[in-house]
Amino acid sequence: MSDVEGPSRPGVAEVAVWQDAHVAAALASRVETRTQARILRLLRDEGPLSRAELADRLRVSRTTVAAEVGRLVELELTEDAGPATSRGGRRSTILDFRTDLRFAGVDIGATSLDVAITDGRLRVLAKAAEEIDVRDGPETVLPAVLRLLRDLLEAQPGPWRLAGAGIGVPGPVDFNRGVPVSPPIMPGWDGYPVRDTMARELGCPVLLDNDVNVMALGEQHSGVARAAQDFLFVKIGTGIGCGIMVGGQMYRGVNGCAGDIGHITVEETGPVCACGEKGCLEAVFGGAALARDALAAAKAGRSPVLSEILERKGALTAADVGAAATRGDPCAVRMVREGGARVGLTLAGLVSFINPGLIVIGGRVANLGHLLLSEIRGVVYRRSLPLATGNMPIVLSELGDDAGVVGAARMVSDALYALE
Repeated sequence: MSDVEGPSRPGVAEVAVWQDAHVAAALASRVETRTQARILRLLRDEGPLSRAELADRLRVSRTTVAAEVGRLVELELTEDAGPATSRGGRRSTILDFRTDLRFAGVDIGATSLDVAITDGRLRVLAKAAEEIDVRDGPETVLPAVLRLLRDLLEAQPGPWRLAGAGIGVPGPVDFNRGVPVSPPIMPGWDGYPVRDTMARELGCPVLLDNDVNVMALGEQHSGVARAAQDFLFVKIGTGIGCGIMVGGQMYRGVNGCAGDIGHITVEETGPVCACGEKGCLEAVFGGAALARDALAAAKAGRSPVLSEILERKGALTAADVGAAATRGDPCAVRMVREGGARVGLTLAGLVSFINPGLIVIGGRVANLGHLLLSEIRGVVYRRSLPLATGNMPIVLSELGDDAGVVGAARMVSDALYALE
């Protein structure tokens, strides 16, 4: 595992660029045995544990745990955190990650950028955000990412070591190559070596994935899906996508574009989508589509509340539709319900096909709240077989903007805390 030490070297170092077929092996090069990898994951997911507790959880001898923990301490990954509660006899010692270990999580959206620094257990220590336009291209957006990350790292108290960074982007990604592939709303990003470019700049392992996949990982780590093994995470923002978790593992498909439900046709003669086709779900109910329809309604006088907001602000967003719906505006309420019904119909097909145990709705348009959620629920439960939905909750994400950054950090830590 390649580390960047700080604060004297805030993110600039030379590193090797990993070959596609050997990314996971290179990332996990500091983890020497499966027991070490399992210890690191237990510490990350459950918190500090004593050596005795580790031996019980892993079902190995205390001698084995002692040897493996000793090696992890030598590798500067873990450290003793004081004596454990006595269980009779000699007291064991609590093990935790080194306090200087850091991960970076980056969530690049269509119109916003969120970055965070976490510790080894993926607790967010510091975060920052700013508005961007992903259409400005990687030469503009990635320097903004680096600037925010370096500012956060330089502000960290005491020494730190950046062990890895995860990045989510709003478009299809070739996960093995670490590049976006023909992303409809990201002109200039197709084939750009985001992973390798950021690895060179940060001096640590970097992984790149679709933003909805990293949000799903965030929910799995510390959100409402923590106990779920098979679930769908649906992001409704400027774009619409679905992270698919099967057996506790992310399903990306053969080429990394599994879950791209925003480009499922829901209206044959609907508006033209960014992908060039007509009537895609994203073109009908994504954030930009909702803002477009709100503007048309306001200008046509169909929504007094939206007309008032437009006059005051000079523009309309999906959030304004939610505000108008909250005030009881019939046009805004209808827009939310119609969009929710279309999302629900799409998800009903996925439920019949995948049979998940949970559906989590997130993304900025999901901030429309329970009016949207109730419409999605109603359609899914009505259009799916009772056997598939009898014990399947449909809930809103509780992590908000943290889902993406925590999930991005989780993604790279999964690789670092593994032995493939």
